Amino acid sequence: MKFSELHAGMVIKHPPRIVNQDEMLSFAKAYDPQWFHTDVERAKGGRWEGLIASGWLTCGIAMRMAVDAALAGSESFGSPGLERLRWLLPVRPGDALRLEATVDSVRVSSSRDDLGIMRWTWRVFNQRDEQVLEVEATSLFDLAAGE
Repeated sequence: MKFSELHAGMVIKHPPRIVNQDEMLSFAKAYDPQWFHTDVERAKGGRWEGLIASGWLTCGIAMRMAVDAALAGSESFGSPGLERLRWLLPVRPGDALRLEATVDSVRVSSSRDDLGIMRWTWRVFNQRDEQVLEVEATSLFDLAAGE
């Protein structure tokens, strides 16, 4: 999606994607090796009553969906960061996650006419339409690249 196609208020969606236990365990063992993400048996007796995905895996899945739904093929070249990140509910093996990203604002930089700035809020829902993640992000676009 090109920068010129983006406008405030639009909602960009990505269809559901299943999270499986193997990817949860693999990610957690490499990057977030807390027992409630890595030990299936111990997690059954824990606060969450079962294995839950690392929130960072959930963020990675959301990022992939945002790229597939909007950023691939665009002039996007990075982000200065996030304003807010919230993990609202745990993600479990077999959950089907989908993305709804609302474009909050789109503008050309006041100091650089070749820099596009989009602020958007990503909301990720499971198969029960429960929101599991919310991220307020900023994406940067190289408008000279489209020439």
